[in-house]
Amino acid sequence: FTKQPSLQIEEASSFSQLSVKLSTLLCRQKELPDWLYDGVILGIQQGTPVVDARIKEALNNGIKVNGVWCQDWSGCRKTKFGYQVMWNWEVDEELYPDLKEKIAAWRKQGIRFLGYINPFLAIEKNLYQEAHANGYCVKDIHGEDYLVTITTFPAAMIDFTNPDAYAWYKEKIQTNMIDLGMSGWMADFGEYLPTDAVLYNQQDPMQIHNTWPALWAKLNQEAIAERGKQDEIFFFTRAGYTGTIAASPMMWTGDQHVDWSKDDGIPSVIPASLSLSMMGCGISHSDIGGYTTIMNMTRGEELLMRWEEMNAFSPLMRCHEGNQPIKNVQYNSSPELLNHLRLCTNMHVCLKDYLKQCVQETAEQGIPVMRPLFYHYNEAPAYTEESEYLLGRDLL
Repeated sequence: FTKQPSLQIEEASSFSQLSVKLSTLLCRQKELPDWLYDGVILGIQQGTPVVDARIKEALNNGIKVNGVWCQDWSGCRKTKFGYQVMWNWEVDEELYPDLKEKIAAWRKQGIRFLGYINPFLAIEKNLYQEAHANGYCVKDIHGEDYLVTITTFPAAMIDFTNPDAYAWYKEKIQTNMIDLGMSGWMADFGEYLPTDAVLYNQQDPMQIHNTWPALWAKLNQEAIAERGKQDEIFFFTRAGYTGTIAASPMMWTGDQHVDWSKDDGIPSVIPASLSLSMMGCGISHSDIGGYTTIMNMTRGEELLMRWEEMNAFSPLMRCHEGNQPIKNVQYNSSPELLNHLRLCTNMHVCLKDYLKQCVQETAEQGIPVMRPLFYHYNEAPAYTEESEYLLGRDLL
């Protein structure tokens, strides 16, 4: 988990050569499954009947759909913050009855199923009881399970320094997600290891706090590789550190606000994407429409349409309902929005060969898909531009 600190300084005559050197040091992300380029992944919640209805509606409106992302596959928790996932990583049979059969049926339509997981467990559910009984959770200084409150509720965190706990969590991903038929998932969080925790291997949590996201990504990568599904299944992460690039196929830019604010709304996506690109994470995307609704902010039609346009020119198109879906405009809230998503998915699918070529460059050389203007143009404004980017070498 720990290495001696080091500083390595390199130089190159171009940013492309610099990316090659950086990725040689940090490793490179792999190429993505082919099906990812064939449309939009619709963010849908609230159960099988809703998913079926939304798929039918989208297809009837000419929208190219390659997947559905149901983050509440394991159940929901309604809190003051909004509609949240129940952190118990097995199918909620009430919301999604006969899900394995439904996933197979959707697959026949060319539509993949994606889910959600993170390193926490809901303390009122059965998986936590199993983890607790086996001593698999991170402990506090009193020897009790360390309960961390992320939004409005406490949850336990799996201790990945315990080999048995690590293997147990990996097996849950394999059995409850991969064997179910999932083609991908959001591997959320990873950054919340308490710095005063007590770990199984007795290491100082201050020393390995930052490496935790990389360890979390590695666990997900191994779960897929051990099932032999590397060319079919992917996951995406938000938190990261040195080592994440070697394990995570794709990043996403976090939980933006559903507004136009520069600090954390839609204008923050391009700088975040380019920052990821220049530090070695060459494949990334964002939640279409943003995620976070707090105070009086709500997502309007124009914001959603502009976000769809932006993400059509990225490696992946994926919608998100947000933490308070009922307060926000969704992709199907009006005929105009459905038509706009159709246009954007058509553009994205037309770029398939080009995007695959860009991703191949990332996998082979570490050259990012989305690039700042200064990457290829040594002009003063290119070093301060925050609202434009190059998609590969040929598209601005």
